[in-house]
Amino acid sequence: MPRAITILTEQFADWETGLFNATARLYYGFDTRFATPQGKPVLSSGGMLVTPQLSIDEIDLDGLDVLLLCGGPAWQSADAPDIQALLLEAQRRQVVLAAICDGTRVLAQAGLLDQVRHTSNSADNLASINTYAGAALYQDVPHAVADQRVITAPGTAPVTFTAAVLAALGIADDELKGYLALHAAEHGRQG
Repeated sequence: MPRAITILTEQFADWETGLFNATARLYYGFDTRFATPQGKPVLSSGGMLVTPQLSIDEIDLDGLDVLLLCGGPAWQSADAPDIQALLLEAQRRQVVLAAICDGTRVLAQAGLLDQVRHTSNSADNLASINTYAGAALYQDVPHAVADQRVITAPGTAPVTFTAAVLAALGIADDELKGYLALHAAEHGRQG
């Protein structure tokens, strides 16, 4: 059974990783879990209370297929959890790293975007990080970008984010394509 852990912080953006976790768990039998600082419940930006299964410090990378970083304002605060060592070890072990919205800032701070094509909410969102050296590889696109088992996306792209993460894990069947097309259909229509 594939394993996925999503790291959530207080006021996380609930729409950003929800589609991935629901799709992976319901349709592909993933073991999906959530981790937070100190393993404490967190409240999403939409008011959803999530009680995690574990603390960030308890994340076991053995057998983990994907580590996701959900966006939210906490990643730009002084209280943001320091997960750089965890991310670097996950990369060393070939765990897929997937970050959306301000979760991309965490990858940039760890130097994990310096050698891969990537995106975020904007180039300026990453340029403000003094350790970031990947500006030449930044892609100014409204969808997810995948490169070398690192997936990034702006907060407005949960559908392509889901598709890119699953594709990185070797899942890209016609049923998934149809399901994701359903979720993306409204973007082709003008209100």
